[in-house]
Amino acid sequence: MDLKFTEEHEMMRKMVRDFAEKDVAPLAAELDEKGEVPFENIKTMGRLGLLGLTAPEEYGGCGADTISYVIAIEELSKACASTAIVMAVQNSLVNYGLTKFGTEEQKQKYLTKLVTGEWIGAFALTEPGAGSDAAAQRTTAVRDGDFYVLNGTKHFITNGGFADVVIVFAMTDKSRGSRGISAFIVEKTFPGFSVGKEENKMGIRGTNTSELIFEDCRVPAENLLGKEGQGFKIAMIALDAGRIGVGAQAVGIAQAAFEAAVEYAKTREQFGGPISRLQAIQWMIADMATRIEAARLLVYNAALKKDSGERFTKEAAMAKLYASETADFVVDRALQIHGGYGYMKEYPVERYYRDARITRIYEGTNEIQRLVIAHQVLR
Repeated sequence: MDLKFTEEHEMMRKMVRDFAEKDVAPLAAELDEKGEVPFENIKTMGRLGLLGLTAPEEYGGCGADTISYVIAIEELSKACASTAIVMAVQNSLVNYGLTKFGTEEQKQKYLTKLVTGEWIGAFALTEPGAGSDAAAQRTTAVRDGDFYVLNGTKHFITNGGFADVVIVFAMTDKSRGSRGISAFIVEKTFPGFSVGKEENKMGIRGTNTSELIFEDCRVPAENLLGKEGQGFKIAMIALDAGRIGVGAQAVGIAQAAFEAAVEYAKTREQFGGPISRLQAIQWMIADMATRIEAARLLVYNAALKKDSGERFTKEAAMAKLYASETADFVVDRALQIHGGYGYMKEYPVERYYRDARITRIYEGTNEIQRLVIAHQVLR
């Protein structure tokens, strides 16, 4: 793997790191404690181009490569995993889906607003009875003249409570199974669309995760994304891109926990000196550093594969799988190095520990990632 960072990549890293350290990190603990969304920082991300980082320039995006996107997500995640996932959903699930499958009219109407942060997007696939089995959609869409009428409930939708536009998946032909699922662009003002319960989460508490309800929601026919029956394909392609973002998020959380653990080990004194002198601590640090580096390379490899125009399903699944399990491994050791202090909210490693856990679940559980990888290897 030929991984060479360009001057543009390093400029991106510096810009995002400066923003993360100055504006994002100081709010992270408070947002987590209160369960509040950092709306001002989301607006700033829009002004900086981070909400349209990989979108085409002709629609107002930055047209940056996926390596730049990975760098940005990792830097943001070190400061606040909640803020980072807002950027990830906007870029990899919403903008990418519109770029790949939207009509010119849809791109002009929606993508141009999403890339600037004027509008925030969400991706509504998961349902109470359709999690890992995404094909088991029960939300329906029935054609009625110039409209589709949507009925059903989505849940665990990131950004759902404040999104201006949502890509919604619904069954248009139950007899065709997964080939009967279609995708729709739904505005929050459409009649019959409402936000239900907001979830009270263990981690990434600075995000909004909500239930979305569709009761005879009338969606103009021109808001069909792609063609009828393409919804499952659209969802899987978007999730491939999303898994690269989750992998980068996991690496960022792991790196933050690792740096906190190293600093603590150097300053915490026991048995007549800093605990960093103890072999037990040194071995944990060595394992943490090695796994983070391996996870980061897997994420970069998936990003390079995507940028080359090749299929990257397997690489994205590997990156998401290994990076998320690395994050869990690292935050666990980081907390252990902190001892009792690591269990207290006074130290950020407690938040890293909770934030890391979701990375093994969303954008496809790690059990699903193993199925995807095996299928790609054995096909």
